Amino acid sequence: MQIGYARTSTLEQQAGFEAQLRDLSAAGAERIFQEQVSSIAARLQLDAALDFVRDGDVLIVTKLDRLARSVTHLGQVVERLTAKGVGLRILAIGLDTTTPTGKLILNMLGSVAQFEREMMLERQREGIAKARAEGKYKGRAPTARRQSEQALALAAEGVGAAEIARRLGMHRASVYRCIGPRPMSPSGQSPDGIQGDGE
Repeated sequence: MQIGYARTSTLEQQAGFEAQLRDLSAAGAERIFQEQVSSIAARLQLDAALDFVRDGDVLIVTKLDRLARSVTHLGQVVERLTAKGVGLRILAIGLDTTTPTGKLILNMLGSVAQFEREMMLERQREGIAKARAEGKYKGRAPTARRQSEQALALAAEGVGAAEIARRLGMHRASVYRCIGPRPMSPSGQSPDGIQGDGE
């Protein structure tokens, strides 16, 4: 089965939207998923189309930018299609992944995406190394460690662990790691009303 997907960014692009629907029908799309959302918004109909397609189906779009936000996003979409045994046709560039040439072009696009990702990570690592060498990069301190002094001060004032956790936005377990083991009353409960573990 041939499945079409059409998208425009705004409601004002009605003529372009109608042209997509016409081209998809002419290309043989038996069912068309369509939506009018921006390129950065969630694409619910695209997700619906990707869920709908089955082994042997072909997803058709008129242009690459109607389908994917970036080469990386295209790779993610193609990965989902490939896992389900579904082909992809992009009418404007004549790409058809059910043919050997189409697969080759798609693999080249995937390689570019991987290269782009690796270059970005390399630049990020170089930036971090430079910042460390200049003493400007310290990394992110864990929340509990950063707030341990506040937790200890509140505990010294007699504030219970549950209340400390609420005030500082921490988990109660993190509070106990900061202030030490919870003291138990003779009834086997901690001051904040938690049943002890019997140790």
